[in-house]
Amino acid sequence: MSANRRIKTEMDIYKNKYPILALTGPRQSGKTTFLKTQFSEYQYVSLENLDLRKFATEDPNAFLAQYDKYVIFDEAQRVPHLFSYLQTKVDEDKIMGQYILSGSQNFHLMQNITQSLAGRVALFKLLPFDISEMQEANWLNEDYAVNLQRGFYPAIYDRTIPSKVFYSNYVQTYVERDLSELIHVKDLKQFRNFISLCAARAGQLLNLSSLANECGISQPTAKSWISVLESSYIVYQFQPYFSNFNKRVTKSSKLYFYDTGLLCFLLKLNDAESVKLSALKGSLFENYVINEYMKKNYHNNLLLDLWFWRDAVGHEVDLIWQNSELINLVEIKASETIMTAMFKGLTYFEKLKPDLIQSKAIVHTGLFSQNRTLGKVMSWKEIAL
Repeated sequence: MSANRRIKTEMDIYKNKYPILALTGPRQSGKTTFLKTQFSEYQYVSLENLDLRKFATEDPNAFLAQYDKYVIFDEAQRVPHLFSYLQTKVDEDKIMGQYILSGSQNFHLMQNITQSLAGRVALFKLLPFDISEMQEANWLNEDYAVNLQRGFYPAIYDRTIPSKVFYSNYVQTYVERDLSELIHVKDLKQFRNFISLCAARAGQLLNLSSLANECGISQPTAKSWISVLESSYIVYQFQPYFSNFNKRVTKSSKLYFYDTGLLCFLLKLNDAESVKLSALKGSLFENYVINEYMKKNYHNNLLLDLWFWRDAVGHEVDLIWQNSELINLVEIKASETIMTAMFKGLTYFEKLKPDLIQSKAIVHTGLFSQNRTLGKVMSWKEIAL
């Protein structure tokens, strides 16, 4: 059994509007299974296959003559110069939904798309399962820490692989081998240490200088390694909101991991209880909640900008997003006991833009939701955009 993926609805809409769809996301996020099962009317071609890759590389015209319409090209970034031939092909044929491209190396795939296929491609991201997908498949635990520690990669649930086994293999095969080859890491132990140091900083402002110093590498190297971890969907930088304020605000980004199961594995948190007892519990839950908003945004193709906000004296809002001009504020608390004082950051921000606030909410670790005078108290299970 596999969960239904919400992104299918949006892809069905846009395959009638664009000649090419492109689906990116982390390795093992379920892209191949999703495309094979949900777009079964398409022929599936994996460019990981050496023979097919050689064919596409050496004779792209003949290759596209054979695979001329309604074809999925998986790991399409493996044959970069195929993209210019795809441009000619779709311009001549004028068939909507003619090709679906998929890949896990976001930087290379997007580089090829922007160079050759601009205006011809609808872009989508498939991340590991979101909470609603997990609920529908009856895989979601009522204890947030169980889900947070176990992670959301499909294989853990589809194939009942213990999370520790899955992430151990994931780190060795994809993170260490693929990424270290991509950036020609000479000292694998140092690269492992860098990733672990990133894990310890999840949910914090990214300080490249401090990270580089602690790892014993140069700041340009740290920046390069972060960039590769981003393009491979291991981490992402969450950007600050600093629109039209007459005061100093933080312009540094925050660092988060795309999957909290991988994050817990790197931090050696092997069960839900260790998550709850961890000194990093607050940052872990924050990462968990921010991820869920990100997944909702991508899987429903909402195309919203998500930010955080912090000023120079420590006032902070964990999550901000806008509907048109109206602003929505979220505070994230790793607690089931919600005190009035916890609304402090939301209330302070509201005073700065009183006419623009649409909603204020605190997301917490419990299962109850309440409407209070200062805003909504919301369970992690009810996250919505």
